[in-house]
Amino acid sequence: MSHAGAPVGALLVLVDPVARRLDGESVRIAKDVLSAGAAAKICLPESLEEFARALARRGHRQPVIVGDDRALVRAVGLLHRRRELADSALALVPVGAAGSLSLARALGVPVGAVAGARAVLDGAVRARDLLVDDSDGVVLGGVRIPGAGVPAAGVRGGLRGGAGVGSGAGPGVAAGGAVASYARPAAPTLWSACRSLVRTLVRPPVHRGAAPAQRLRLRVEADGVLVSDVDQAVADVAVAARDGQVEVVVRMLDAGPALVARGLSVTVSGADFRYRADHADTGPVRRRTWTVRPEAWGLTLPR
Repeated sequence: MSHAGAPVGALLVLVDPVARRLDGESVRIAKDVLSAGAAAKICLPESLEEFARALARRGHRQPVIVGDDRALVRAVGLLHRRRELADSALALVPVGAAGSLSLARALGVPVGAVAGARAVLDGAVRARDLLVDDSDGVVLGGVRIPGAGVPAAGVRGGLRGGAGVGSGAGPGVAAGGAVASYARPAAPTLWSACRSLVRTLVRPPVHRGAAPAQRLRLRVEADGVLVSDVDQAVADVAVAARDGQVEVVVRMLDAGPALVARGLSVTVSGADFRYRADHADTGPVRRRTWTVRPEAWGLTLPR
């Protein structure tokens, strides 16, 4: 792309409604820094429809998204569907909950209102590869297809403290990652006996001897060349853009080395499967193809 190294011009600062509600102070700081360093038009859309209209009417201004990963993916998707992605480099000032900024970190965007805004003003546009699926959806980071028994949301990075599966809380862990605590009564009183009875009634039943989850069997192809077939169950499939190509990594449920292949497109088919692309859970689908668009979009990053 031709934007790299160009001085910053007029900006269209699009503040995501979620960011404004979640962290108004960071939004205010970002607006102040951007307005002090460039001719910035501040837009405060109240809905996703207003967000889309403002982006479509940007004119010659560079769009700057103030928000989280989802806001950035939304903006890229809107420009892609309008076939205007190559015409406008994007910038992001990350504002949101810590867990909603993992894509921004992976892309190299400084997290924090001041650092993010300064990168918009002083940085340079870098061309980025893009994955586009056969339903015209875009993927900026990567795709993960978990094997049977692991929910698609579990590939997002795990519970606080490093557990490997986002929603696979083990015994003693409640929904949201909080540790469940069951106090033991100090003495066997009538009141403590009643409390124990109530706990017994409301505690979720323990299912013993449940049937094992059905294994997920998928056919994976890169540029039409078979990588793995349905005769083996998969533990995990990862798809990402790498240096102008699509890279797919297939880990089998049974022991063995991971299978790695590259091409211009990757197709996964077979039994119904769910997958996570950036922050969105999708499915079930029986077939999906991801195709790489080399250097399809530009993102302002620190020099």
